[in-house]
Amino acid sequence: MSMGHHDQEPMSDINVTPLVDVMLVLLIIFMITAPMMTQGVDVDLPKASAPAMQQQIEPLVVSIKQDGKIYIKDRLVSLEELAPRIKAIAENKEDLSIFIRGDAQTPYKNIAQVMATLAKADIRKVSLVTKPGQ
Repeated sequence: MSMGHHDQEPMSDINVTPLVDVMLVLLIIFMITAPMMTQGVDVDLPKASAPAMQQQIEPLVVSIKQDGKIYIKDRLVSLEELAPRIKAIAENKEDLSIFIRGDAQTPYKNIAQVMATLAKADIRKVSLVTKPGQ
């Protein structure tokens, strides 16, 4: 009989406690950071009853606030700067689509001006973003 040598088999069970701990920490991190990952500025979208679109490519978001200020994602731009900036972005992305998020209280002429500017910049894939409504 040798001392220090045990006749036990090695333990074959995996200890999942550290894995569960890591997964819970990751879950908490994602729950905290997910609300911060929204694109663009906060606007009150109009309601519409159209079905949601399914799209694989992430679009570029252009937001128009109630006072007529225009944002590309969260960067303020003037109407004159809009077309050159969109063209520069479109050079890097071959299949660029634009989502226009207009505040529900924005005058229609502001949205029409942005759409006309995008049409002059030869951007053809433009969609209006609305909230689901009844």
